This record gives sequence, structure tokens and C-alpha cells, in this order.
Amino acid sequence: MSANVRNRTLFTGDNLDVMRGMNAAFVDLIYLDPPFNSSKQYSAPIGSEAAGAAFKDTWTLSDLDEAWHGEIADREPAIYGAIHAAGLTHSSSMKSYLIMMAIRLLEMRRILKPTGSVYLHCDQYASHYLKALMDGVFGRQGFRNEIVWSYRRWPSKQPNFQAMHDIIFRYSSTDTPVWNQMYEPPSESYMKRFRGKTQVLDPETKSRKIVVDKPTKGLPMRDVWELSILPGSSKERTGYPTQKPLKLLERIIQTSSNEGDLVFDPFCGCATTLVAAEKLGRQWIGIDLSGLAVKLVKQRIERECGELLFDVIHRTDIPKRTDLGDLPDYRTHKHTLYGKQEGMCAGCLTYFPFRNMTIDHIIPRAKGGHDHESNLQLLCNACNSAKGKGSQEELVTKLIYQGIRQ
Repeated sequence: MSANVRNRTLFTGDNLDVMRGMNAAFVDLIYLDPPFNSSKQYSAPIGSEAAGAAFKDTWTLSDLDEAWHGEIADREPAIYGAIHAAGLTHSSSMKSYLIMMAIRLLEMRRILKPTGSVYLHCDQYASHYLKALMDGVFGRQGFRNEIVWSYRRWPSKQPNFQAMHDIIFRYSSTDTPVWNQMYEPPSESYMKRFRGKTQVLDPETKSRKIVVDKPTKGLPMRDVWELSILPGSSKERTGYPTQKPLKLLERIIQTSSNEGDLVFDPFCGCATTLVAAEKLGRQWIGIDLSGLAVKLVKQRIERECGELLFDVIHRTDIPKRTDLGDLPDYRTHKHTLYGKQEGMCAGCLTYFPFRNMTIDHIIPRAKGGHDHESNLQLLCNACNSAKGKGSQEELVTKLIYQGIRQ
């Protein structure tokens, strides 16, 4: 599918709204490093490149658009079941966090190519709950790897084993994702046992000597990656909280994409994914709530790749989908919708004559919705007025609260 967003575009805004405006099946690789629900506060040091960047990593139902809750329950009951179980076994905070993640992962599934892969970065706070969620979104057959990123840092005093690893889940929509085999150096024991030996003539002594043939590629890479975190003295350091090393992203991008492919990061932060993609000759698109990411990606690409010979496209609007064909005026669907709904308002579920019904966008156009029939419904005048520019799930929540709808 063709893209409706240009290469080297960075959006500032809610990634859910932006993704809803993206065409289907045009992204080759998605990497996301979302908040971990770690109950921590993060902020960049004053004077650092990322000064001003801050976020809280604690979730409650008040942080959510209530519509997401209803939308998942209505569209994806299996996924909602996993979320509800997490609320019972862990906390309402975990339930809220998973609702936030689920509604976005569903959009990532839609925009990912059949040959694409998605890498979800998390840690021990939510990894097992996110695994169940990813199984629900991409299917358990879409699971490819649970990668353990192992590192060392200054230990803390506590009566537990030191937590020094993150988890990265790799999923794909089909059985044929892009795969470029990566290798790691062979172990010493492997070399002793399997290395080959050949005899060659020494040109000086005219005698034969044994030469050891070493493997040229090494061994296929394991799912445990020993990569250092960024030390405080690293030139990569921007001061951004939770910054990941370029080597980590380069490995992911090299493995699951080819030159010219499109890499997408919906939580791009200090733009490590975008910088790694640029270095490796990939196209890229990023989204972040903070406009600081625009400054950081420009600074970092100049530092890593040399002079910045292109403009980073900065957008704060929502893209318009172009993969739905030439759509007729949405009002022409009124008779068809009335028949499909059998005269029932999609809000209060009450029967009304044709003339009392109005056409409504289920997902508002201001939130990435489109004019295709699949995003249209009929509401009575009262429900249409109550919905306003909100979503269908907000309307249903309101009607249930008022006792109008069961």
C-alpha cells in the first residue's frame, strides 16, 4: 500500500490520532519504547540537550479517554478479557496502562505490512501482561521472539537479584516477515572443536605449516543480547530519560528491514530509532507528544551522519488517508445505513423514522476518522447532539451513565 506520509516526518501530538490518519499496510518495521508503568517520575537534567523533557510513568483511569475502554470491549472482546484479568491480578493502574497500549497496538497492526515486524520494548513491570496483549492483537502465531537485553549498571542495595535486563517482544502479522540473519562471534570452545585446518607452503622456509580457518560470519545470534547501556560519559547521551543506545536499534533495524524500507516509532522520545534508521539508509517516521524530539533528531543526525542535508518535516496535524479510493459524499450512504441499522439509532438503540436520523462519523474526522462507509452510522438528533465531536464510545458511556442505554 502507498504511504500518505513523507519520509523524515516527525509528528508532535497524540500518536493514536496520527496513526488513525495513516494508510493501511505501508510500514515495514515498528519499534516502540512506550512508558513501562513503572510508577516513576522521569525528567532530563537542566543543561542537557533534552532539558525540559519529563513524564510520569503511572497510569490511572483518569489518564484515559473513556472511549478507549468501551472501544476495545466492543471491538476486541478477547483482548479486553486479557486486560480485565490484569486488572484483577495486578491493579487498576495496570488495566489502565494496557487499555492505553491496546488501542494503539490495534492501529499498528493495521498500518504494518504483511512482511513487517513490530518490536515492543518493556521491562519486568508489565512484560508478562504485555505478552498476553500482543498475543491478542497479533495472534499467538505472530509471536517470534522474546529478546532479553542484558546489561550492567551500578547495583542498588536490596534483598533481590539485581534487575539488569529489559524485554523486547518481536511479532509479525504473517509467517514471512523480513529477516536478515545476524551473527555473533563464536565461543572459544566452538573454535577449539570445529575450526578447520589446512596446510600451506611457507614462502620463506619452503616448508608446510598449518593454518586455522576461522568462521567468517560467526554463529546465528541468540535471543539474549549483551549490550552496554549508555554510560554518563557517552557522546550519545542527550540527558533524555530512558534513552536507549544506538547499537540496540541498529541491530533491530538491520535484522528486520532492508535499505529503503520505512521504520516507524510512535513513542520516539529523543529520536534514537530515527537516527539509527537514517544511518542505515532507511526511511523513517516518528511521533512524540513533546516538540523537543524535533530539535533532538536534527542535532543527533548532524552529529552521527555529518551535515544535515535535508529538512526534517515537522507536523502537528493529522494525516488524511488516501487508501480508501475516491469516496462519494458521505451523505449518500444514509439510505444504506438506515437499512443496515433497521431504523435503530446507533446510540440509544431506539427506532426512529428515516427523517429523524442524521449521519455521524464513528471516529471524528478531527481524530483521524474518514468518510468511508465503515466509519459512518446513523444517530437520532438527540444522540448526535450529545456526541458532538466526541467518539462513539464516549457517547455510549454517557448514555449508560444517564440510564438511557443498558
